[in-house]
Amino acid sequence: MKPTSTRTVVIFTLRRRRQPLQLRVSTVVHRHLRPVPGAITRRFNSSLAVEASSCGPRNVEHSLFGTRGASTAGVTPMGEYQKLNASGALRGDEHQTRIIQKLQDLHDKLIDYNPPKIPELTQSNSLLSRLFTRNVQLPTCPPKNAPNGLYLYGDVGTGKTMLMDLFYKTLPGSITRKRRVHFHAFMIDVHKRVHAAKIAMGFNGGDPILPVARDLANEACVLCFDEFQVTDIADAMILRRLLESMVNFGVVCVMTSNRHPDDLYKNGIQRSSFVPAIELIKSHFEVTDLDSGTDYRRIPRALSHVYYDPLTAENAREIDKVFRALTSADPVIHNRTLNTWGRTITIPESTSEIAKFSFDELCGQPLSAADYLEVTKKFGTIFVLDVPKMGLDSKDKARRFITFIDACYESHTKLFVTSEVPIHRVFSDDGSKPVSDHMRSVMDDLGLSGEVVGSSSMFTGEEEVFAFARACSRLVEMGSREWSRH
Repeated sequence: MKPTSTRTVVIFTLRRRRQPLQLRVSTVVHRHLRPVPGAITRRFNSSLAVEASSCGPRNVEHSLFGTRGASTAGVTPMGEYQKLNASGALRGDEHQTRIIQKLQDLHDKLIDYNPPKIPELTQSNSLLSRLFTRNVQLPTCPPKNAPNGLYLYGDVGTGKTMLMDLFYKTLPGSITRKRRVHFHAFMIDVHKRVHAAKIAMGFNGGDPILPVARDLANEACVLCFDEFQVTDIADAMILRRLLESMVNFGVVCVMTSNRHPDDLYKNGIQRSSFVPAIELIKSHFEVTDLDSGTDYRRIPRALSHVYYDPLTAENAREIDKVFRALTSADPVIHNRTLNTWGRTITIPESTSEIAKFSFDELCGQPLSAADYLEVTKKFGTIFVLDVPKMGLDSKDKARRFITFIDACYESHTKLFVTSEVPIHRVFSDDGSKPVSDHMRSVMDDLGLSGEVVGSSSMFTGEEEVFAFARACSRLVEMGSREWSRH
C-alpha cells in the first residue's frame, strides 16, 4: 500500500534503506516546520517555532529595530545604542552602557569566529560503514576558538528584550547561520524534533537529543534565547543534554532570563539532574546582572484608550465602534478556525489581522501557552470583552488569562479590553486579606503599588505570584501610547 503520510514514508525509508539518521530526522521535522513555497507560514501547526529567516509582520520573534534580514555591515551594538540614545528612543545610563559593552565585546569576537564542521551521524547495515562510524569522534568540550556565550538576567523592566534585539540586529555579516527565538517557541520546536527523532530511530532506540542538537547547530551557530526559564521536568531533562551538546558543537548562545542560573528550576522535581546544566551556564557563559535600579518600563507614559470599564452599555457601544472602525476595510469572518497541536481553535469574529473574543470564549476552555501564541501570532490586534473580576472560584481562568497576556506581550499584540473593574485589578481581592510579604516584595520589584493593581491571595506559590505581578506590569505597559504606536 502506498504510504499516505510524511511520517509513514520516513519510517519506511529508514527501515528499508537505513539512510543517515540526521537526514531522515530533518525530513520528518522540517516538513512540519517549514512552509511549502507559497504557503502562509502562520497557518502551519508548528508555526510557533519561528525560523530565523522569518520576518513577517506578525512574527513572534519581532524586532524593535526593523527588519532582521537587513545587511549589518559596519553596524555594531555600541554604535546602534548610541544612535538610539541620540534620537531620544532610549534614555541611556552608565549601567546599561556597560552591558552594551559586553555585547560589543562578543560581537567583536564573532567577527573572526569560524564554527567547526558538524560531524555526520549515520546508521547503516554495512559492516564497513559501521567500522568507520566507530571512528567518528563527537566533541566532548566546546571548540577552543568559540567565544563564551552571554547570560543576561534581571527583573521585569531592565531592558532584556531590547538588548537582545539590538545584539541580534547587529550580528556581523559573517554570521549567516543565526536564530533569535522566544524560549517558549524554542522548546515547542525542540519537543517536536525529539518526538520525530524517536520515531525515526524505531525499535532500535538510541539518544534522540544528539541528532536534534546536531540539526540545531547546523541551522544556527549563534542562538539567541529571550526569556529563558525552566518550569517543568520534561524541559529540564532535555535541556541538560541539549545545551551541553550544542555548546560542544560550537553554538554560541546569548540568553536573557528573569533569574540567576542558580535560581533556575528552583524546587523542581529531580532538580539535581538539572544542576549540571546550571554549572555549564556558569562556566561557559558570562553571567551578567542587568538590574540597575532603573525600571525602563516605569518611565511615565501617557495611556492610550484601549481599556474600558465597568461593563456598561455605553462602554459596549464604544468598543464596538472601535472594532467596526478597525475592520471597515476587511470583511469580518465568523467562527474562523485555527489548527494547532492537533486541536481546532474557533475565532468567533475576525478579519485577516484582527480578532474578537469574549472572556469565556478565550479563557473558559483548556487552551495552552502554545495555543495563545498561535492566536497572537496570527492576529496583530485582539479584542477581549466582558472580563470579570476573578476570585478563587475562577483560578483556572485567571491562569489562562495571565498566559494569554504573556503571549500578547511576546507577540507585541495590540489589546482592547472591556472589564468589570479596571483591567489591572481583575485579580485583586476586596482588601480584607493582608498582602503576603512575598507578594509585597515582588510588587515592589516591579514598581507596582496596591493602589494601581491591588493584591491577590489567589496566587500563593513563588512562580504564581511572580506571574501575576508580571502580568499586571505588562498590562500597564500595553495600555501606553508607545505600545500602540509600535
